[in-house]
Amino acid sequence: MRLPAIALLATMAATPSAASEFDSALQAFLETEILGWSQAAEIVGAIQDQNVQNATLDQARIDALDLTWRAEIGSGSTPTIDPVVQGPVADFLRARVDASGGRITEIFIMDLHGLNVAASAITSDMWQGDEAKFTETYGIGPDAVHFSEVGLDESTQRYQAQISLTIVDPATGEPIGAMTVGVDAEALL
Repeated sequence: MRLPAIALLATMAATPSAASEFDSALQAFLETEILGWSQAAEIVGAIQDQNVQNATLDQARIDALDLTWRAEIGSGSTPTIDPVVQGPVADFLRARVDASGGRITEIFIMDLHGLNVAASAITSDMWQGDEAKFTETYGIGPDAVHFSEVGLDESTQRYQAQISLTIVDPATGEPIGAMTVGVDAEALL
């Protein structure tokens, strides 16, 4: 990353007006580059299927899944991670990352508990349910959007911000899950 970009990112984190300008850039990116495909049938169907499968999960089981996921990262055996990062929905998400020309760093979708359903790449954890990307989208309602601050992401090792939004059932308009899109901060400058 270029030094001027790093300085600008540091300034953005420190000053409210610069952060507000970056939020405007994130909003524009959401409207022009994400909303058109965010409610795709592949995404909605995968979340709905996992919601049925996971309807009765309790917090102890969710925590156990998250611990298993974290333990599998970097190991030779990844039976918890593989279904999330392989298959047609993960391929669809990777195609969106590839089509972005480097502006999108990662995409993952979450079920009603905040558990990963599909991801373009391995995330640092499986359960997002206690994080703002989930609580401030799915937890708020159908039109909720959350913009994170710019930071170095563990998963991608890039300075990025995350745009998160609620995914809804197109038939009812009710929230069914959420999606997070990592955006390369320098690409928006």
